[in-house]
Amino acid sequence: MKRRTFLHTGLATTAGALTGINSLQGMTPQPAPTPGFKLKYAPHTGMFSAHAGEDPVDQLHFMADEGFTAFEDNGMKDRDVDTQKRMGEAMAKRGITMGVFVAHKIYWKEANLAGGKADLRDEFLQHIKDSVEVAKRVNAKWMTVVPGHLDLRLDMGYQTANVVEALRRAADILEPHGLAMVLEPLNFRDHPGLFLTKAAQAFEICRAVDSPACKILFDIYHQQIQEGNLLPNIEAAWNEIAYFQIGDNPGRKEPTTGEINYKNVFKYIHSRGFTGVLGMEHGNSKPGKDGERAVIEAYRAVDAF
Repeated sequence: MKRRTFLHTGLATTAGALTGINSLQGMTPQPAPTPGFKLKYAPHTGMFSAHAGEDPVDQLHFMADEGFTAFEDNGMKDRDVDTQKRMGEAMAKRGITMGVFVAHKIYWKEANLAGGKADLRDEFLQHIKDSVEVAKRVNAKWMTVVPGHLDLRLDMGYQTANVVEALRRAADILEPHGLAMVLEPLNFRDHPGLFLTKAAQAFEICRAVDSPACKILFDIYHQQIQEGNLLPNIEAAWNEIAYFQIGDNPGRKEPTTGEINYKNVFKYIHSRGFTGVLGMEHGNSKPGKDGERAVIEAYRAVDAF
């Protein structure tokens, strides 16, 4: 055999062998990608810190790796601007939808909106203006609003009129930016004395404000305690609900730890074509990595409908 022919044959054989090796490597089983969820469940900072550490951006990457496509952060407004921008960039990169942050100072023992006091209303409106800039940095669409305490010296009708007037002014600020405040009714047990407690009351106010910038945050945990009858109430208020929050009762931990049939609740919400965010506003039932893994597995279980 001529040297040229030998070299050519040898190289061809070697190339074929390498091709075969590469082909086999391509056939080697790879770890399956983490499956996603049917709905946009939104963890919050600290929920997975045992796995991801304390940096909120690292936590966002961990959430995305586990299949979560949304995130919420009640305290986002209090973070420094650089952190807000870093988190916004990370969410954009990983395809994470930003959920709610709290838009204003909540007066737990004073009627900041129901009482009709001009100074407290103006303070609230300034918070709304400031929140527009926060929303832009993190690509948020929704912000939580709680009208505060009852004014025990005023008839409920006057209080409602005061709240509606304040929210109409806030809606005028938000509408041009395509943003929405979501009103959160809270339960009487954990937050006694508040003005807004029921879904029907929030529905009435949203209809009176009459703006796409004023909708309902239906917190399933709070409403289970306050009035129960979850699916019929969700159905009745559906056209004004823009956001959900989650927590089982009793305990306010992840689904499957309490009495709420979350699989059925999520099945119903999904059946209505809901594409918004469901904030995981609850604690972990167990500490550490095992507890964090239990949260993830609980959501996989209730999402399997």
